[in-house]
Amino acid sequence: MFAATKPEIHTLEPCGTPEHEDCGLRLTLDRLGEKWTVMAIAELSAGPRRYREIERALSGVTQRMLTLTLRRLERDGLVDRHVEPTNPPSVTYSLTSRGIGFSAITAGLVEWSREHKGAILSSREAYDGRGKG
Repeated sequence: MFAATKPEIHTLEPCGTPEHEDCGLRLTLDRLGEKWTVMAIAELSAGPRRYREIERALSGVTQRMLTLTLRRLERDGLVDRHVEPTNPPSVTYSLTSRGIGFSAITAGLVEWSREHKGAILSSREAYDGRGKG
């Protein structure tokens, strides 16, 4: 019988406490915590996309939410918005070098999510089945 191996625990330095200078983690978590950010980054990691291409790829996103998401990513320097002066104007979105780095981090999160989705759903079902006690 094989013993299950525990994953390695990574010790993190405190961040954003009065004893420690704010390391910027909250800025990153603000972006990660938004529903459409990771999916928009994942779509743009495949290459530059026009607005409608992103919208079609992100099933369920409203125009308003996609616009807000792309603006926030652009504001943080993760996405570049390029406007071609055509009639009508052609707008293309792409990841900046900072956005490419961010996509590398989110790729690990996406992989972990896929790997653990079933176990998380099972845990939720077991927890919810216990009732309130």
